[in-house]
Amino acid sequence: MKAINYLNYFFVGLPVILGIAGIIHEVFPILGILATIITGIFQVIIAIKMIIDEPYDRNLQIYITTVIIYFATWFAFPKIEYIPILKHGLILIPILLAIYLSVIIYRKANL
Repeated sequence: MKAINYLNYFFVGLPVILGIAGIIHEVFPILGILATIITGIFQVIIAIKMIIDEPYDRNLQIYITTVIIYFATWFAFPKIEYIPILKHGLILIPILLAIYLSVIIYRKANL
């Protein structure tokens, strides 16, 4: 679990570092945005693996349910971009999910 924790640090930190490196060159923020996709894929795969190993962990159930609701919202309401509050709320949810799963992984790695 410690290895997964360190990998999570890398994947969560990479977009942040690339975004800050945008001060140096304008291509870095674009790479940072692309790195967030990789971070999301990594975190969802790790969460699925963890929920398979521990299906009754309440925190993982909340995480997986929230991810499913998030994607269902995007597919169910394709015109959501016209409702500013929902549009901005849906942009913040992946950040909150990344933090939430990071906390779960950190707690499991340090037990």
